[in-house]
Amino acid sequence: MSSKTIYFPGLNGLRAISVLAVVISHTTTGLYHFNIDPSIFGTLPDGNPKGLWLADYGVTIFFVLSGFLITFLLQSEKDHQPISVRKFYLRRILRIWPLYYAYVLVAVVISLIYGLYLNQQSLLYVLFFGANIPFLLNTSIPLLIHYWSLGVEEQFYIFWPWVNKKIKSLLLFTVIAIVCIITIKLVLHFRQPNSFWERAIQITRLHCMMIGGLGALLYKERHPLFLRIADNKLTQCICWIFILLVAINKFHIVSVIDTEIIAVVALLLIIGQIQVKNRLINLENSIMDFLGKISYGIYVIHPVVLFFFSWYIGRLTVPVPFNYMLAYTLIPGCTILLAWLSYTYFEKGFLKYKKKYEVVKSASSRESGEK
Repeated sequence: MSSKTIYFPGLNGLRAISVLAVVISHTTTGLYHFNIDPSIFGTLPDGNPKGLWLADYGVTIFFVLSGFLITFLLQSEKDHQPISVRKFYLRRILRIWPLYYAYVLVAVVISLIYGLYLNQQSLLYVLFFGANIPFLLNTSIPLLIHYWSLGVEEQFYIFWPWVNKKIKSLLLFTVIAIVCIITIKLVLHFRQPNSFWERAIQITRLHCMMIGGLGALLYKERHPLFLRIADNKLTQCICWIFILLVAINKFHIVSVIDTEIIAVVALLLIIGQIQVKNRLINLENSIMDFLGKISYGIYVIHPVVLFFFSWYIGRLTVPVPFNYMLAYTLIPGCTILLAWLSYTYFEKGFLKYKKKYEVVKSASSRESGEK
C-alpha cells in the first residue's frame, strides 16, 4: 500500500452543492403537497416546475466527481501494482450497499403502511442496481425514484475498473467513448427525438462519469494545455456563472447538450478547487466539508423526509408564507440530521472495514479516510 494519502481539497464542497441542489429541487417540485404552488421558479414547456433541472444538474456533478475520483485512485493503484478489481468491488460494496439496502427496507415498509405504489418488478430492479430502468419506464417506486442515479453509478463500476486495468491507451479509449456516446445521442435527438433510446442515454449518462475520468487522467499526467485551460481565474469565473444560472433556473444553452456542458463545468471546478491557486470561491471549509462527508446519506434519505413532512404538515391550515418556510427549512434540516446520524452510527462501522481493502490511501474529508 502506498503510504501517501490522496486528498483533494474542496471536493466535499462540490458534493455539498450537488446534494443540496437535489434536495431543494425535490422540495420545490413537491410543494403542492403543502398546498402551495410548486412553480415559484417558473415552469418547463411540459408544465413541470423548473426545479427539476436543478436536481438533474446536481446529479451530473455527482457523476463527474465520481468518475474523476475513481479513475484517479485506480490509476494511482496501477502505479504501484496491478489493479485489484476484487478489492475495488469490496470497497464500493462497503461504502454503498449498507445504507442502500437499509433505506430500501425502510421505503418498502413505509410504502406498505401508507399504501404507496409498490411495483414488484421495479423493486427487483432496485435490488439489483437497475433502478434507472423503471425510472426510464415511468414505473419507479415513489420513495425510490432517486435510486436511478445509484443504479447508474453501480453499472459504471461494473466495467470501469476492468477498463482501467486492461486498456493500455486509456486516455484515447475514454475520448473515443465519450465522442461516440455524444454522437449517438445527437443522432437520436435529431432523427428520433424523445425516443426511448435517446432518453436512455440521457438518463444513464455514463459518458458524464467518463468526462470525470478523462479529467483525472489529464490531471494525473499534468497535461499542460488542460491545466492551462482549467486552472485560471477566467475559466473559474465562467464556470461559477454557469452554476449561478443553474441555481436560479436560467441555465439553458443548447438543450440537447446542456448536461454535457454542466459535466465539463463540473470537471473544471474540480480542478479549480484542488489546484487552489486560482480558486475564486473556496469550498474548503468546515461546513461544506461536513455536508459533503454525509452527502450520500442526504441523497439517499431525503425522499422519506419529504414524504412525511408533506403527509402531515400538508394537512395543516397555515398561512402560505409559513408553509414555504416550513418546507425549505424543516426538510433540508431534518434530512441533514438523519444523514449525520446514519453516517455516525451506521455507515462508519462499515467504513472501518473498507480500509482493509485499500491499496492507495485516500480521504474524502479532512477528518476521515474514506472516498
